[in-house]
Amino acid sequence: MPDLSPNTVNLLVESRHARHIPDGGFTLIEIMVTLLILAILLAIAIPTFLGVTKSANDRSAQSNLNTAMLNAKAAYRTNNQSYGAPNIVNSTLLKSAEPSLSFTAGNSSGPGVISVFPTSDGKAIVLASLSKSNSCWYEVDNPQGSTAAVTPFAAAATGAANTATTTLASGTNIKFLDSKAGTIFVEVKGDSIPGDCKASGPVYKGKSFEWSTTGFPSL
Repeated sequence: MPDLSPNTVNLLVESRHARHIPDGGFTLIEIMVTLLILAILLAIAIPTFLGVTKSANDRSAQSNLNTAMLNAKAAYRTNNQSYGAPNIVNSTLLKSAEPSLSFTAGNSSGPGVISVFPTSDGKAIVLASLSKSNSCWYEVDNPQGSTAAVTPFAAAATGAANTATTTLASGTNIKFLDSKAGTIFVEVKGDSIPGDCKASGPVYKGKSFEWSTTGFPSL
């Protein structure tokens, strides 16, 4: 007769139950599928995040330019319709109107540093701001469209309005149309050299260039 003591019966029951308990770990296939899903999600999320970040950086630079230009135009009106003496850059008009920004006659080193250049005849002004996404933005005001053809203004502008171009030679000096009345908005995309983002001597060393009279381009 087999041993059917209580202890033996319990061991047999536990052994049968143990054979039916499934393994609690993950299989290699399950892990690989999970990693694949995570990789797909990251591939979608990272470009979206970078795009949103770039857009936010560019919007910050544009907003600072709009604010600075608004105050510059107010100074123009109170200065007998002139951007000239007293020099807009050195006066306290812009600084007191927007203390969160700094103004310089040199190059812009960031979105909060506005490069300013009033023409010698006082009829036009150029502002520049370098965004954290390495795009240089310009806002130009030539109220009467009659400023002297001095750098960075010329009878023939660099590029055509509302037309993006990638064919400019690196190091091209950017010219704004001296006879175009009103405001001009410019983007030089992908130039990481701060010295190029200068209102008095803008230089193209980027990936693309465009200007518009209706608002900032979106390259």
